[in-house]
Amino acid sequence: MKLLRVEAEGLTTSFRYPFFMMGRHPTFPMPPPATIFGHICSALGGWIVPDDLQFGYWFTHAGRGADLEHIHLLGDATGTFELEGQRFPKRAEGNINPFTRDLLFQPKLTLYLNRPEWLDNFRNPYYTVVLGRSQDLFTYRDVSVIDALEEPAYVENTILPFGFNGPSRGATVVMPRFIDYDRNRQAVYENYIVLTSREFPDTPMPVDPSGPVVRDSHGANRHRGIVLHTFV
Repeated sequence: MKLLRVEAEGLTTSFRYPFFMMGRHPTFPMPPPATIFGHICSALGGWIVPDDLQFGYWFTHAGRGADLEHIHLLGDATGTFELEGQRFPKRAEGNINPFTRDLLFQPKLTLYLNRPEWLDNFRNPYYTVVLGRSQDLFTYRDVSVIDALEEPAYVENTILPFGFNGPSRGATVVMPRFIDYDRNRQAVYENYIVLTSREFPDTPMPVDPSGPVVRDSHGANRHRGIVLHTFV
């Protein structure tokens, strides 16, 4: 299986929980699939059909922090005013509400896609590379095509399907899987397991042969596995 591998990193990022609006904006510990889909579309330069697209990733960061930001809530502007013989619409009145945003410091992402033909698209991305908010600038350190192998592996620092076949000490999190722009930005949510600890599943899976290797409890070498997901 040939996979496109994209290695990226940035200074900060934040993946906001969609149901928190005021007071504090906590962050998901890893990018939701909907964020990954938007990132892919940004590199390609437009929305794509996700039907047979598969992705997997490893994601790490150096720590958490928080920053104070402001939301400007504007009301409706009604009426006009006159200036030097001309009439202009009145400026909308509003309030400035401070809130705390949780940030992830020095994030690193290794993204795998079953689209090796997109190699040149990611080497020359159409839009500015970001992950998370529009100000969370990222850079691609390496973009290449690998020949993934199928073998016993270990997994860590990734998301797993909720019904993952194997032991897991991760936390179950509801994440946006896909945002449908054809249905007025309707979000589709899915249960995932956020895994930061190291696990050794019994089932063989795709691995990156150039990735890190660790020994399991039986002394066998295992490459880090790639857990592939879909958006639909």
